[in-house]
Amino acid sequence: MVVYMQVDRFSVTMKPDLGAAVRDAAERAGMSVSGWLAQAAEDRLRNELLGAALDAWEAEDGLFGDEELDAAAATLRIG
Repeated sequence: MVVYMQVDRFSVTMKPDLGAAVRDAAERAGMSVSGWLAQAAEDRLRNELLGAALDAWEAEDGLFGDEELDAAAATLRIG
């Protein structure tokens, strides 16, 4: 049995150097350009939702303190 995935097609334009970088990144990841761009879009949307959630949290409970930010950086292994 063949299962077909429904898709939404886009036509995108970008500067040639960006297009080349996207093609290279997709190749390094072993992905199609479409798949790489779809993953990049998912990542961007997830980051925007996380940012909105953090903004709402801070609006309700106040700004994150240095200890909280340091703990988050340590957990994420950044900084």
